[in-house]
Amino acid sequence: MVADESLSDRHPTAALERLAGLILSANTLDSVLQTTADLTKQAMPGDPEVSVTLLVEHGPTTAVHTGQLALDLDERQYGSGHGPCLEAAAEQVTVEVTDARTEQRWGSYSARAVERGALASLSVPLALPDQLSAALNIYARAPDAFDDESRALASRFGETASTTVANMYVYQRTRELADNLQVALISRGVIDQAKGILMERHKLRAEQAFDLLARVSSQTNTKLRLVAENLVLTGDLPAQCGS
Repeated sequence: MVADESLSDRHPTAALERLAGLILSANTLDSVLQTTADLTKQAMPGDPEVSVTLLVEHGPTTAVHTGQLALDLDERQYGSGHGPCLEAAAEQVTVEVTDARTEQRWGSYSARAVERGALASLSVPLALPDQLSAALNIYARAPDAFDDESRALASRFGETASTTVANMYVYQRTRELADNLQVALISRGVIDQAKGILMERHKLRAEQAFDLLARVSSQTNTKLRLVAENLVLTGDLPAQCGS
């Protein structure tokens, strides 16, 4: 559950604003999805349980959930290979079960839903980056639990979550690029220092010093940056490489 849940989060507009306003630097993909599930549960009527289904390379999985009911019914669908959450994620369409007691789709799944006490459900697609397919699943305990207003609200949660997750991906990739650039700049500085040592010590040209470092790296199966760092710190190269 969301750690700092408040009564205001139960108001749909407040919940959507909170989801849209998440500080990306303070979150991960998992925490964004969990917050989506928690806020959806709080804002939707009927005290539902909520989950997010992801279709990944090795098969469907429940990324987050608000209670055992949602997890059990998700996994029931994964085991049989069909069900409303799988259809919503795979086809990117909204799938509703109005009354599981009379539902004829998906074989024995409906009987399991009735047994577990979920008589209605609503699964809305999430449009995620990197061709990921996902669905936000809302399991209600009463039949005919969703009206036009709650269906529209569920769709807004799906759209807001999709945008927030997409922004998270962009943020994470930007951070990774910045981190990689920082590492590259540090590596270049160390390599330049090592080249300077070799140039001074052995009266080499810059390209000759670099070639020597590269030869040591190849012969010792050590990254060039680490060879350079060792030379800067110790003043030594492996004896077998010579100069």
